Amino acid sequence: MAPPSPGAVFPMFQGSIVALITPMDDQGRVEFGRVPQLLDFLLDAGSSGVVVAGTTGESATLEPEEYQALLETVVAHVGGRVPVLAGTGSASTAHTVTRTRLAGRLGADGALVVTPYYNRPTQDGLYAHYCAVAAASDLPLVLYNVPTRTSVDLRPETVARLAPIEQVVAIKEAVPGVERATELMQRCGDSLVVLSGDDASCAEVMLAGARGVISVAANIAPRQFADLSARALAGDRDGAVALVKRLAPLLAQLSVETNPIPVKWAAFELGMAGPGIRLPLLPMTEQHRPALRGCLESLGLLPGTEQ
Repeated sequence: MAPPSPGAVFPMFQGSIVALITPMDDQGRVEFGRVPQLLDFLLDAGSSGVVVAGTTGESATLEPEEYQALLETVVAHVGGRVPVLAGTGSASTAHTVTRTRLAGRLGADGALVVTPYYNRPTQDGLYAHYCAVAAASDLPLVLYNVPTRTSVDLRPETVARLAPIEQVVAIKEAVPGVERATELMQRCGDSLVVLSGDDASCAEVMLAGARGVISVAANIAPRQFADLSARALAGDRDGAVALVKRLAPLLAQLSVETNPIPVKWAAFELGMAGPGIRLPLLPMTEQHRPALRGCLESLGLLPGTEQ
């Protein structure tokens, strides 16, 4: 699909988009055979898209051949039913360009490009970085701002400079709360789709005008997040807020340790993945597991507890 002209709304990326975990066994080996099962679970529940090899997918520890095989597996199994975003960002502009081009060749519908982490570029450096990535590929780009993990904040004024670029179609904004998203929408108007990157505040952000959420919790509660997104996008504040309140204990448990530690353990509890995660991350500590399991039970997510 060709990217939109500047000023056009890009409707492909909207609703409940799942930031996919990468299933691994107890030795940390990627379980490629489980990926179709996970995708069917998410799509049957109404998810609007998937992200492959983002933060939740442990992109930092995937080998290049694993990344390629994972993206190929997802693109082939999804078969165009929903958009597939490939995480292509890195601390290096050159590496980001290479991976974005690869994602395009492998059939991804867009690239989720996190801000360069660790080296802490200036705002002008961030602008130049995204300009270089956009110039190197026709793939639609979704900017990704998550300063709590990258130690760099892609400021709204810089996003507004990037929004007119043809390939730049959306932003995943993971600063919690509605204020940042509101500023982005005011500055960029219809030239950029705003997506929430924070599960806890995504309903308020969508009610304020964002078009969807890229969600961690949707890996294990996809139907609930699809419903939440649909209600929020329809302006059903009461319905959306009620769902947020019901999901709040689960979202709290998914934050007790670094993402994706809790969500991967939850997926293991649901039988969707092995217990594996890669160093320097470790499986969820035993003291936190009972509370997480209790949340899964109360929401009817565990086998035999469906509501």
